[in-house]
Order: sequence, then C-alpha cells, then structure tokens
Amino acid sequence: MRLLFVCKRHPQQRDLIERPYGRFHHLPVAFAELGHEVQVLLCSHRNLPSTQIRMTGVDWLCEDVRNLSSGTLYRRLIQHAHAFRPDWVIGMSDTYYGWLAQRIAYSTDALSAVDAYDNYEAYMPWNLPLHALWRRSIRKADLVTAAGPQLAQRLQSHRRGGRPVEVIPMAADPEFRPLDRRACRLALGLPADIRFIGYVGSWARNRGTTMLIDAFRRARAAQPDIHLLLSGRPPQEVLSEPGVMGTGYVADTQLPALINALDIACVITADTSFGRYSHPAKLCEAMACGVPVVATATEPVRWMLGERSEHLAPPGDAASFAERMLDLLAAPRAEYGPRPTWSDHARRFDYLLSDIGREKR
Repeated sequence: MRLLFVCKRHPQQRDLIERPYGRFHHLPVAFAELGHEVQVLLCSHRNLPSTQIRMTGVDWLCEDVRNLSSGTLYRRLIQHAHAFRPDWVIGMSDTYYGWLAQRIAYSTDALSAVDAYDNYEAYMPWNLPLHALWRRSIRKADLVTAAGPQLAQRLQSHRRGGRPVEVIPMAADPEFRPLDRRACRLALGLPADIRFIGYVGSWARNRGTTMLIDAFRRARAAQPDIHLLLSGRPPQEVLSEPGVMGTGYVADTQLPALINALDIACVITADTSFGRYSHPAKLCEAMACGVPVVATATEPVRWMLGERSEHLAPPGDAASFAERMLDLLAAPRAEYGPRPTWSDHARRFDYLLSDIGREKR
C-alpha cells in the first residue's frame, strides 16, 4: 500500500526531523519496514524552509505556513498528495490534521484514517468551529484509531454508529530499556548513594503536580534520606524545597539514562477533560525501563498499568501517593510483563488498513 501521513512537525515540542519521537515517527517507519511505500507531510509554523528528505525508509516532506500562507500551504499539500497517489491518508498529532487528512483523501480518491493520542478538544475548548471540523473528520473517516479504550469511547460518540474506533496504544521508543542504575547516575553526574524519586515532565498546576510536592513532603517525613529529582524547569519555590534537586534541561538522548537512574518514577495526571483521556508516554517509558512507578489512578493510567494497585493512587490524594512511594522504595525493579513495541502496534494497524481496504475497494 501507499500510505500518506499528515502531521505537525513539532508534536509535543519535538522536531520530527531533528528529534524523531513517538507514534508520529515510529509508526510510519514501522509501516515502511513492513514493505509499504510511506510518505509523511509535516506542517510547521516556525519560518522553516520547505524541505524533502528520505530518512529511515520514509520520505518526509516539510512545509511551513508562515512562509507560504495557509492557502498556499494547503495547495502544496494537495500537490504532494497527488504526486504520491496514496491508498490511505492518515491524519495524526492534533485536531487540524484529522480535517486535513479527510480533505486530502477526498481530493486523491484515497481512504482516510485518523489516529488520536489525546482528547484534542481539551486543548482549546473555546474553538467550537475547529471542534466541529474535528468531529466531522472522525465521522467521515474510514478508520479511526485511539491510544486507549477511554479515548476510543469518546471518539466513538462522534461516529454515530459505523465501524468501531480501534485502539492502537502508546509504546516506548526503542531506546527506553533497562540500564544499570549506577552507570546512569555516573553518566548524568548524580550521586550514586541517594534514593531518588523522580518526575520527568512538564510542571502544570492543572495536571496535579503541586500534589506531588505535598506527597514528597509526607514521604520524606517518614524517610528523611530520600530526594525528589525534577527535570526541566519547575518553579523556583519547588526547587527550594528541602530534598528537591533539579537536573535542568536533559537532552533527548539522556532521557533513558535519567529514568533508569530513578528508584521510583512518578506519573501525574488529573481528573480533567484532558487527563481522563491521557495515556502518558512517560508511563510507557518508565515501564519499558522496569522502573517502579507511582501514578495517579485515572482510568487510562489504570488501564495502562493493568489495574496494579501497588502503583496507583487516587488523583489529588497526596497521602496515598506518599504511601505508594514508601512501599515501592524497597523494590529494585518492577515487572510489568511483555511490553508491546511500535512495530507490534504497526502490524495491528496494518491489518486494519488492509482489511478495510479490501472491503472498500
């Protein structure tokens, strides 16, 4: 098959050309490894030049709306699609790309698919016209896939019957695997003899990260030798807390070492219109590394952890979160069972595309 993916160039602030990442990169690459012809149209808004490169068996074409204008960008995408002659057009990464995939598929007489990893309607709840276009693309798509059953159920409500939304879960990128903890700490310049509870992610009050500090205070009151390690740019008042250490910005290539350096990894989500459908990549990464996890028990996280109660605390419950931290500190590694890879998920995706293609053609 000839598969055309449409995606923004910088999902989750990662440049897919310079910093390949996640389902946006690894699913197209896995399809190419299965023998399909794969092209990815990437859109940006950062005054980047138009480029075309071949990387990991996939053709990546990049256009920028600030250089071309929205009308010219759209025409360029249509021209690229007609030159490629796809069998399927697959929209990824956010609301706009479901709509774009549907329009490009209609123009090229291809089938359309939409792959969603979050509840995109939670990003800009005030943008009702955009949400209407998103829902229309979900309704009209020949196939819709979601990162988990909770998100699939929400998207199914927009389908008005028809073929069920299928689940293509999140996975860790291949570089996330168990590594020696002491060696990772040495590589990162971290003390070898400190017990580290860590949080790797953005700091946002609406995601419940302030609860993490309360939970850490409670855990440290019981075991004063533990420390909380934070990456990125948390607020200064958080870094001033006793026992809190910051790594600052950590390069992508060092993230597997950072996660493996931890005694416990914390995954924080909130019971919001975003959190109720969020399937965190950081949870997949910690599980792939075999690091014990304490996570807030939203429905998607419970599903991802297979309802393992020893890893789960109710959202907003700092006392329960601290209790889980203390219980898991004695565990050197965690066993989560076999972890499916992006290649495994691509094979399932491939079956769905082929099956629907036979029906439609």
